[in-house]
Amino acid sequence: MPNNPVDTQVDSLGRCTIPSPVPYRRFVDDNDRILRDLEINKLLTQDIGSTVTFERAGPRQQLFFDPKNVKAAIVTCGGLCPGLNDVIRAITNELTYMYGVRHIKGVRFGYAGLNPNNGLPFIDLTPELVEGIHDNSGSILGSSRGPQPIDVMVDTLYREDIRILYTIGGDGTLQGATEIYEEIKKRGLNISVIGIPKTIDNDIYLVSRTFGFDTAVAKAAECLRCAHTEAKGYQNGIGIVKLMGRSSGFVTASAALAQPDANFVLIPEVPFEFDGPKGFLTALENRMKRRGHALVVVAEGAGQDLFADLGSDASGNKKFGDIGILVRDKVREHFKRISMDVSIKYIDPSYMIRSVPACPSDCVFCLYLGQHAAHAGMAGKTGMMIGSWNDEFIHIPFEAVHKKRKYVDPEGIMWTSVLETTGQPERMVND
Repeated sequence: MPNNPVDTQVDSLGRCTIPSPVPYRRFVDDNDRILRDLEINKLLTQDIGSTVTFERAGPRQQLFFDPKNVKAAIVTCGGLCPGLNDVIRAITNELTYMYGVRHIKGVRFGYAGLNPNNGLPFIDLTPELVEGIHDNSGSILGSSRGPQPIDVMVDTLYREDIRILYTIGGDGTLQGATEIYEEIKKRGLNISVIGIPKTIDNDIYLVSRTFGFDTAVAKAAECLRCAHTEAKGYQNGIGIVKLMGRSSGFVTASAALAQPDANFVLIPEVPFEFDGPKGFLTALENRMKRRGHALVVVAEGAGQDLFADLGSDASGNKKFGDIGILVRDKVREHFKRISMDVSIKYIDPSYMIRSVPACPSDCVFCLYLGQHAAHAGMAGKTGMMIGSWNDEFIHIPFEAVHKKRKYVDPEGIMWTSVLETTGQPERMVND
């Protein structure tokens, strides 16, 4: 990502005056900063005052909230993702055992649970309740999509005396958390809003990794292995797998590298055409004549310029055409047209991948995120989320990442590795 100017100053509710009860005295100071860019040539050409740095995450020696009196709430929103229960458990246990917080509420079914008109009362989150939830997939709180009235949600937080709201979700959740934070600030309320970024797509700006991504890649790689076996098991066999990735192709590209059997990888960042001498179908035909089988992996957001405008969903996201089905049908039509019999196996494992328990590396990552989120909330940080950057955990203001995305760089090392691994043409467009 380019080193664009970005404001990384984290907002705070006020001066911290309460000594932390955390027994492990490894405190972090607000002046501890993590560099955004580690390239020495860039750093040498920058003025020190313009160098972008992030506030380091971790326990603070002084707190804003009194642990004996504070009440916290946790909400999970958007699509399911491996690791949701792990984060819920980590926040609950950290607040309970490290800080002695006695009141932790679970908001049911996303932001809908903050609207009393939906009739979804909070549940009490205790260490006993969350003891084994990390072994299960999904979220014990449930989830939902779509906006709720911001003023109504803030009214609920105020009425229920919630002082820290932990929001776990992706882009739509981040937008909602930002609006809640802004309304709280406008009213002058001492309520902290802390985000934990969640998206299998791994496309949140200024965040090197999001939880659930490692699990998704591992499961997607298994699907590629099965599709490759199917393709090789038949004369002129073609396996087509559609994976997650609305705007960014990180899951698709990573799975293709983890299970290096794919011959074509189609992602949103790299345009392609079906027809013509340099199009995808010609390249696939040449592959079939040469090797007798092929594996095609396509991200859900690839080739969306090939569809008409389908409007938006409840969360305001643009509705996408089903590129996997389109690829399957175009492939079938093409080989029928040239009178070449092929055996096509089409696999869409998206809902299976996002609905499994987290893998060990994601479990560890979720634990870190939950613990650091607990620290940030107790210190009165607000309008920010926990992220990872340069192998460190950091605080990132909502505003710095709001309405921005991270993309696979078509000139970068990941896509170069995909091209080298698949052998596909660098450009499948007819200039």
